[in-house]
Amino acid sequence: MGDLQQEATELLRELIRFNTVNPPGNERAAQEWLGARFAEAGFEVELIGAEPERPNLIARLRGDGPGPTLCLSSHVDTVLASAREWTHDPWSGDLADGFVWGRGALDMKSQTACEAAAALSLARGGWRPKGELLVVVLVDEETGGALGAQWITREHPDKVRCDLFLNEGGGKVIEYDGRRLYPLGCGEKGVFRFSVITEGVAGHASIPKIGVNALLKMGPVLDRLGASQPSYDLTEDARALLVALTDGGEVGQFDATVALDRVRSIDPELAIIVEAMLGVTLAPTRIRASEKVNVIPSEAVLEVDCRVPPGLGEEQARVRIEEVLGSDGHRIEFINQVVGNRSPFVTTFSAAIGDWLGEQDPGCEVVPFVLPGFTDSRYFRAAFPDLVAYGFFPHRHMTMGEASPLIHSADERIDVRDLGFAATFFRDISLRMLS
Repeated sequence: MGDLQQEATELLRELIRFNTVNPPGNERAAQEWLGARFAEAGFEVELIGAEPERPNLIARLRGDGPGPTLCLSSHVDTVLASAREWTHDPWSGDLADGFVWGRGALDMKSQTACEAAAALSLARGGWRPKGELLVVVLVDEETGGALGAQWITREHPDKVRCDLFLNEGGGKVIEYDGRRLYPLGCGEKGVFRFSVITEGVAGHASIPKIGVNALLKMGPVLDRLGASQPSYDLTEDARALLVALTDGGEVGQFDATVALDRVRSIDPELAIIVEAMLGVTLAPTRIRASEKVNVIPSEAVLEVDCRVPPGLGEEQARVRIEEVLGSDGHRIEFINQVVGNRSPFVTTFSAAIGDWLGEQDPGCEVVPFVLPGFTDSRYFRAAFPDLVAYGFFPHRHMTMGEASPLIHSADERIDVRDLGFAATFFRDISLRMLS
């Protein structure tokens, strides 16, 4: 693990020093730097993109016999950072106190570095797969993937076609009631953002009662959104996770509300994350009304971020929206509609992951995890229906509770021991699935 940890650490520090805040992204310099290392190790390397300064990196190690294609995927763009809020400069890649500091240290240049370190070590050592090892480093994930995963799976699917796929979305250990749980990201919720629109009659704001203020009609809507969330729509994975967390016996023979209350009594912070997996969620995020401060608005528009469990769509979203908001006094218009998807939790791939974890951390457990947000995995699952895709970047030393608050926040950092742990995993799982 020592050499892999050192290489992953150095790769991450260099990657952080490339400012790839999206927008604008400007990922080319980082991709060229990384691509050169893959080329030196014997990979076939290609940079392709919808825009010249934003290419996606494809590094391919061809095999010496038939077998599946395993894709190690990540993205190299990041969200913004304000240096004045940080202990270490967000683009320094500083190594201090046993951590690598900087924007992208968790989301997700660290996974890029670990996957690269693993793949490079295998290729330099002369190993060749039964099948193909594919390393795909994407752009533009932080703003939805239009130039990254969406574009490449639509415009060049044969360049990234694969059978097994690893990406972000799971793996950080959960310390829970004396147990060590590793969440395997099996699925991701869909995005069904919508607008709530109320209507009134415009008038001069100096005479408040001369018009009908559409903005005031939003008051009850906001109250309802603040008071409750919709009833649960448990998917197979969410139900199985609740059962695992509560020793609930046979799947289906328990009350989800009671089970969540039990989780909340043990770990309130974990319960917040788990609850978001259990059904449709509604979060109001933006509102607009009059364009002038002295005009009573005739229309008000509230935008709501709505996430829907994998496999469910507009019909179920509307059912749950009406459950919370009712149907009178407003109308609903959808802004985005993307159905979430999943891969089965029980596969030979997940079994291999579980076997590896059992060897590295005896007594641990692997549990299914539904990501409340989204990653590039959903585009790959949609493009390749037979694909088995998991979100998994194992952390043994930095728990989910410690890491999650640092993502997209100040002082983002990762324990260097977890870089070694994860890089070893990516090396070993490649050997197990492709040898």
